[in-house]
Amino acid sequence: MAEQIEGAAEAPEPAPLLRLADGLPPVIEDEAALAAYCAAVAAGTGPIAIDAERASGYRYSSRAYLIQVKRTGAGIGLIDPIAFDSLAPLQEAFGDAEWILHAATQDLPCLAEVGLRPAALFDTELAGRLLNYPRVGLATLVETLLGRQMLKEHSAVDWSTRPLPEPWLEYAALDVEVLVELRDLIADQLVEAGKDDWARQEFEYLRGFEPTPRVDAWRRTSGMHKVRGRRSLAAVKLLWEARDSIAAERDVTPGRLIPDSAIVAAASAMPSSRGGLMGTQGFHGRGASRYASTWVDALQRAAQLPEDELPARNAPSDGPPVPRAWAEKDPVAARRLELARASLSAIAEEHDLPTENLLTPDHLRRAMWTPPKTREPVALLEGLIDQLSVLGSRSWQVGLTAPALAQAVLDADAS
Repeated sequence: MAEQIEGAAEAPEPAPLLRLADGLPPVIEDEAALAAYCAAVAAGTGPIAIDAERASGYRYSSRAYLIQVKRTGAGIGLIDPIAFDSLAPLQEAFGDAEWILHAATQDLPCLAEVGLRPAALFDTELAGRLLNYPRVGLATLVETLLGRQMLKEHSAVDWSTRPLPEPWLEYAALDVEVLVELRDLIADQLVEAGKDDWARQEFEYLRGFEPTPRVDAWRRTSGMHKVRGRRSLAAVKLLWEARDSIAAERDVTPGRLIPDSAIVAAASAMPSSRGGLMGTQGFHGRGASRYASTWVDALQRAAQLPEDELPARNAPSDGPPVPRAWAEKDPVAARRLELARASLSAIAEEHDLPTENLLTPDHLRRAMWTPPKTREPVALLEGLIDQLSVLGSRSWQVGLTAPALAQAVLDADAS
């Protein structure tokens, strides 16, 4: 045993902790402090690191409860957006400077809600994906590229808490502490890999991206596969809508009232009274008893719905069916998809990219389910280029993938 210990490789020294270079600034929560910081940002230089904290898991809304900003010459600003009627002075101070975010799709919507929109954008997470880093979390990239360790023990706290505890604020400030430095390193790597133009296209797409509102969001209820029959499906819908309405009014996460599993349990059992509902195995939650009359009303309405008003088992869709059903519905389309996936996998490996970043999977499925009708090679390629472009594929993606998709269409027809 002693020999094994003596001969064992020494564990590498852990990376030193990332610390705030200039200490923790006070939270900006009045007009005078905001004006002073905006003046400093406007006089600062270079890009702007920005991040936002939401109260996911606690609140219904996705609003920002803290906004962190850092710019050379201005330092870090921790801004409480709840304290202000408008953050227009901050947007004006940003001007046309580039924003640096990590995982921009998470923060851009809540920043837009308070009137903050980037003139230019650099997303360090997306850039890491284009460089094919196996893990692209901020802490991992900071440790890998900058040699500093970030602790993430406050990542799931309730940011609507007031006042915010100092350890939480320090955690939040660290999220922007080295974003500029990280951006510069990754930008150099993008240039070296010949992917800088790809990244510019991706960032510009993100900057103008508007998320599509969810249709039939109730169908995303966890455990829906356990529900049998359209009437029970109607019960899921009405219970989900009732829960969502209460959650929106109280500004709490819906699952804190009753979890999805409770909705599925009630919809499967279809009790008709409060006593029956409360005795249903699996029905529980903080709001189970408090809003029992609301839940019972939803179940009774579901029980009384006419057959022609019951929801369909499957959600209506303008897209192709799930790929596992292709072989039965359209064997040639299934073959197209198989060949296209193999080709894209090879292209992604050649360019050191994740396949899902080479081409959005939904765009691939749509193009292979309903490709252009022509089989004249040039016209087919041009049709696929147009089709992918309309779907939103970026030009670098179209250039790399459209020829392979055209060949997949031709080869599937010939096989």
